[in-house]
Amino acid sequence: MASSQTPISSPFGYRSTAREVAAASDVKGKTIVVTGGYSGIGTETVRALAEAGAKVIVGARRPETAREVLEGMTGDIAILPLDLSDPASIDAFAEKLVEQTSTLDILINNAAIMASPLMRDARGYEMQFATNHLGHFHLTQRLWPLLKAAAKGGGSPRVVTVSSVGHRLNGLDLDDPNWETREYEKWPSYGQAKSANALFALQLDTLGEAHGIRSFAVHPGGIATPLQRHLTMEEQVAMGWYDDEGNVHKAFKSTEEGAATSVWAATSPLLDGMGGVYCEDCNIGAMATEETPRGSGVSPHIRDEALAQALWNKSEELTGVEFTA
Repeated sequence: MASSQTPISSPFGYRSTAREVAAASDVKGKTIVVTGGYSGIGTETVRALAEAGAKVIVGARRPETAREVLEGMTGDIAILPLDLSDPASIDAFAEKLVEQTSTLDILINNAAIMASPLMRDARGYEMQFATNHLGHFHLTQRLWPLLKAAAKGGGSPRVVTVSSVGHRLNGLDLDDPNWETREYEKWPSYGQAKSANALFALQLDTLGEAHGIRSFAVHPGGIATPLQRHLTMEEQVAMGWYDDEGNVHKAFKSTEEGAATSVWAATSPLLDGMGGVYCEDCNIGAMATEETPRGSGVSPHIRDEALAQALWNKSEELTGVEFTA
């Protein structure tokens, strides 16, 4: 049963860093997968966990770039090719991972694209929905036996899926998730994909709890990273992210701060026995009210268990992947 979407007492907060959070948890010897762990907050997630003693496997669409970015980092870091828009690549990644480990303690579904122009994968699926949600749905299913093995061995495996406050833009259109009958809009598409991430985490926890596997969704905060590659500076200034001189908004987090909530959700002992919640600022997020600033808060639709189940069914239909817990 999903935990209450109510903040708890946490020693960390808005400006905490991933390294600070990792240092307060015991991840030595644990095996962790981080998708997209070579860009933006993914890089800092990998750095913090590897320095703290975990074995980190990075799923990378651009392995050569990943090697350049991660070269010289302290700790045990491996890189495997992974294109979340390509089912064959996801299957190949899982097969190679099984050759390297018999258990998986933590899966961090971090990779994403944001506000991109209309693009489609080989199946014709809209790329934000396909990459951010369907790819991670498929990957988690393929890695599920490794997570279950970790639980059977006495561990407490977790799956952390990076969502966004962008979920508050809008919900889902499960009748047309791939923008086949509607005129494409990049921001509603992003809002749908990030809502899907949070709803996936909710339903995954429902299925995983009986096996000792818990699931969390995360909003990392506003951060200036390559995630914004599809946006012009003019657009970002208009949204208030930068001023006219090109200075980032003072409320934005650094990448180290942006990675902190992913690491917290993945490792904090305060979350033992809990799951199914959306986290922000190294805590469980509060439900949004009319007074909640647009940069935080939890909209009711991502706590809708019936919608989470409907999305799950649609995801199985679209991917052809049946998720047997």
